[in-house]
Amino acid sequence: MPRDNMASLIQRVARQARITFRSPAGPAFGENLHRLQQLLDEVRAEDLHLAPRGPSAAAAAAGGGPPWAGVVPPVSYMHICETESFSMGVFLLRSGACIPLHDHPGMNGMLKVLYGTLRIACMDTLPAGAAAAPPPPPAGSGPCLRALFRSRQHYTPASPPCLLSPHTDNLHQIDAVDGPAAFLDILAPPYDPQHGRDCHYYRLLEGPPAGAELPALPREVWLVETPQAADFWCGGEPYPGPRVCL
Repeated sequence: MPRDNMASLIQRVARQARITFRSPAGPAFGENLHRLQQLLDEVRAEDLHLAPRGPSAAAAAAGGGPPWAGVVPPVSYMHICETESFSMGVFLLRSGACIPLHDHPGMNGMLKVLYGTLRIACMDTLPAGAAAAPPPPPAGSGPCLRALFRSRQHYTPASPPCLLSPHTDNLHQIDAVDGPAAFLDILAPPYDPQHGRDCHYYRLLEGPPAGAELPALPREVWLVETPQAADFWCGGEPYPGPRVCL
């Protein structure tokens, strides 16, 4: 059963997010961000009327993805609220689904797992002037980018929120591990291509590791910008949880 304070909790999260990201350069930003992190850490799936599952079949028609009959989207999004300073919603990943490596230009972000297990790989961009020459990219590929591959960690509902800033962990890839997963997502400010905040996708410009073990982290890597993968798209589902008013 949902907890009695479910509505007040998600409402408090939204209000704190508005306070926090209204002045991200202000002197109280660190304190406000910490308070938001504490509130977000309390949120559970039942607070948003969610139960572990994959995206519903109905989302295939509503999501605007490729018209592949009988195929549901690998990822669905439930919109909760959005202001000029932040957006908040829930991403639902089917078992084995992946949100490919992408960036959040000039944005802060917070991610809290609601159910399931996510493997999140985080990277930072590095100054172009300090980088060595990249290996030759495949013909017809996009521009290359030097990055620091910082971490690759598993997150569950017991984990604290995963945080990103404009300069730290700003690029990440999210994989559902051993079943479906869902996470509450806050981005500040929201994506807005007209203001230079468009999403770009990347892949590692290197082959798989020679041995059975993955290379140690952190390490410097080259990324190549790519179009959105053909097997990734995001559908839409209605948000079933408590209403948020701002």
